[in-house]
Amino acid sequence: MTSNLNLASKPFTNRLLPWLLTAVVLFVSVIGLLGVVHYTLQANRESEAIRVEINNLRTQEKGLLDDAKKVKALMTRDQLQALEAAHQLVDRKTFSWSRLLADLEAALPGNVRVSRIAVRAIGMQGDQTVADLELTVFAKSANVVTAMIRDMDRTGIFQADLRVQNLQKGRGESGTEYDLAVVYRPRAGYASENMAAVQESGTTGEGSK
Repeated sequence: MTSNLNLASKPFTNRLLPWLLTAVVLFVSVIGLLGVVHYTLQANRESEAIRVEINNLRTQEKGLLDDAKKVKALMTRDQLQALEAAHQLVDRKTFSWSRLLADLEAALPGNVRVSRIAVRAIGMQGDQTVADLELTVFAKSANVVTAMIRDMDRTGIFQADLRVQNLQKGRGESGTEYDLAVVYRPRAGYASENMAAVQESGTTGEGSK
């Protein structure tokens, strides 16, 4: 006798498994949501603390500027001149002559000779030192000087303008001296390690002939 088993009348079911998977998914979702809420609240608290600190710094800055204006208003003309001279002295101490000479050596072509360097003013633009220079160079061709000025401007360190040119003769050579007004903005670091030994006494005198 043959027995037929009809599974469709009593199908196999596991009611616990779907509920278990649903509970796991819900648990993970709740944990993730709590984590997002926690980090969002923490970020908001940090942002608010930074905003408060910035406002406090701005208030302090405004107070210091107001105090400085009040003190400056009480100073005599002689005191203001002395203060300006002190600022210029500090600026000059931050200026490196050896660095200037190194940058000039890298920027000037070999057929151009420096005759004189003078610093007219030194100031600060942000954290960068800016110096106004008077530079006199000697060359045999105006084209060489024009190309030199163009190359100096490209470096971003020097901005040169030609002011005066004077024909020079003597010492067995002829050529022209060119007076330039130069704005010097040194970059971070030295342009040449070989110029680190240049002495301060050799910077204010005449260049080598």
